[in-house]
This record gives sequence, structure tokens and C-alpha cells, in this order.
Amino acid sequence: MYYAYLLENLGDKSWYIGSTSDLKRRIQEHQTGSGGRTTRIKKNWHLIYYEAYLDKRDAVGREKFLKSGSGRKYLKKQLRNYLLDPARYRVRPES
Repeated sequence: MYYAYLLENLGDKSWYIGSTSDLKRRIQEHQTGSGGRTTRIKKNWHLIYYEAYLDKRDAVGREKFLKSGSGRKYLKKQLRNYLLDPARYRVRPES
């Protein structure tokens, strides 16, 4: 199984989007500072969203999409109904 995932930093609420074949291990790496360059600097990351795929290419492709402007907009819409503070994730109505 392969995963595209979203972590949120508890301190500044920034996001990290990635993909992996072992989600538990990868989150642990981010928490201990042995993860990606971006998450190594900051601590206190937690998983707020993930999607599972059978094929690695699908997970990597989804990661790339989620990192795009359209992908971030999609994530905000998806998460708006599940987070404690939905006002932080308002998306402007499309014109």
C-alpha cells in the first residue's frame, strides 16, 4: 500500500504534503527530525489527512497534485468539515 498524506505543524499550522509506502514509519521520522528537510526544522507535526493507493505512481501523482494550488484548495474544502476550527480553512466561492 502507498500513501499520500498531509501533516500539520501544531506550532504555526503550516502543512507538509508527502507520499510513502509506510505511513507510520514516515510520520515517526518527521516527529523525530529524521524526516524531510522541511519537517526537520520544525517539531510537533501531526497527521490530519491521508489517502491510500495500490500503486506507487498513483500516490506520488496525488502528492504532486495536493502540492499544487488546486490541490491545496481541494484539501481545504475536504478538511473544513472535520477540523475544530473550520474558519481557518475558508475557501472563497468560485466565481
